[in-house]
Amino acid sequence: MAEVHLSKIVKRYGSLEVVHGIDLEVAHNEFVVLVGPSGCGKSTTLRMIAGLEEISGGELKIGDRVVNSLPPRARNISMVFQSYALYPHMTVRENLGFGLKIAGMTPEDIKPRVDDAAGILGLESFMDRLPANLSGGQRQRVAMGRAIVRHPDVFLFDEPLSNLDAKLRGQMRVEIKKLHQRVKTTVIYVTHDQVEAMTLADRIVIMRDGYVEQVGTPTEVFENPVNTFVAGFIGSPPMNQLDGVVEADGARLEDGTIVPLPADIAPKVSEGQKVVVGFRPDAFAPKGHSLHPEDRSTEISLPVTISEPLGTETIIYTRLGGKEVQAKMLDPHPLEDGETLTFTLDLERLHVFDGETGRSLRA
Repeated sequence: MAEVHLSKIVKRYGSLEVVHGIDLEVAHNEFVVLVGPSGCGKSTTLRMIAGLEEISGGELKIGDRVVNSLPPRARNISMVFQSYALYPHMTVRENLGFGLKIAGMTPEDIKPRVDDAAGILGLESFMDRLPANLSGGQRQRVAMGRAIVRHPDVFLFDEPLSNLDAKLRGQMRVEIKKLHQRVKTTVIYVTHDQVEAMTLADRIVIMRDGYVEQVGTPTEVFENPVNTFVAGFIGSPPMNQLDGVVEADGARLEDGTIVPLPADIAPKVSEGQKVVVGFRPDAFAPKGHSLHPEDRSTEISLPVTISEPLGTETIIYTRLGGKEVQAKMLDPHPLEDGETLTFTLDLERLHVFDGETGRSLRA
């Protein structure tokens, strides 16, 4: 079994603390994604798990072993980096087997492992090529194959798709998901791309400034963000967030619009309290074009600023509460700029956050 346990993990560079007491448990065969903006501590945390960064405080266990003081080679982990780091003078076969050769394995033992990894990743026809004769996606598959042949307890991925174009990133996400299904072991994956996180993860760990903001399944963090940061970071397009003040009949936005508050939120706020009202674009749509029941919605008439037909849907930009907001229409046709539409806002999917702390009032 290859569970990974982080208990009060801290990282300091001199007097500067950059990771602040992280607690996290990753189950055997779980695919966990660490996601957050640049500088949030996600790669530093991954490198501490790998043994590439010294742990300043706390305890790290892989399986039933405390590994704080163990070197990387003794942790039985494999890591795939953002750069492919392939040996340019070696063929694909030689790159796949080199780590095992250095470890002292015989050619007879190395060959079946290499062949098995090549079969999993569809590399059989490239085995005699040099890295210079491979595409970016093929090179990344070789890098993953080099990790697979070691039969590790834990796979670590550090932004492995960042160097690929958009089409290849989509293809490689599928490849990595298939890999996890076939090679059943624990995966910890770092990315700044929330789409990667949402599509790959069993659970997502959202980080900011060295702290864990929320841990949950993709559905949990999307539907129930614990604060305004998570609400704005997860989701594409992002959640609309508008400042308001609580009054007797709802939250008054900066332009005077009153948004009724959900029944479960109203008892938790008081008149005059500052709040942030949040709603996702798919909960805000032109009347007659939404998926939510319109009898539980409130209606707001607004002019269209611009529209973006995307093939299966249209993203509409308008202004509400003194800010630009986005709506989603499940009908891909352009609208006239300045055209006034009646939008329906699904009150059951309305999020309300405390205006001072940013914390969800549903939590």
